[in-house]
Amino acid sequence: MSSLRTALTGLLTRPAGKISAPRLIGAVALGGALVFAGISHLTFARQEFQAQVPPWFPADKDFVVLASGVVEVSLGAALIVLRRRRVAVGLLAAAFFIAIFPGNISQYATGTDGFGLDSDRSRLIRLFFQPVLVVWALWSTGAWRELQTALAEAKPRR
Repeated sequence: MSSLRTALTGLLTRPAGKISAPRLIGAVALGGALVFAGISHLTFARQEFQAQVPPWFPADKDFVVLASGVVEVSLGAALIVLRRRRVAVGLLAAAFFIAIFPGNISQYATGTDGFGLDSDRSRLIRLFFQPVLVVWALWSTGAWRELQTALAEAKPRR
């Protein structure tokens, strides 16, 4: 367990190496999309985003939308600017996309309209795009490859 902790700590703290141009473009594009989404949380689409906050979630919907908007702007800016820390940022972005997925499921399960998603079919189709965002964050930052390497290095030798 100690070697796994050490490997993961190293993964999060060491500076990232170079990545290919397509990955860099992917990371910057994802960063831009997150900044835009975050700004929309804070401004013109605030009410639409409230439709994604599950009714069972124990916090004020507007607070959740504002807080997630701040997180999205922060993650997006970090993907664009903090290139030497992109592996850690990629892991955080992937975790964020996983953390907000219950809101998308809730929107489908409760039949709540929002963002033009006004049918069960459109809400269901949208669910399949969340894993794409997770993969995009992990691939474009090189986090998936680095995570695999860290886990392989932490594996006990026999």
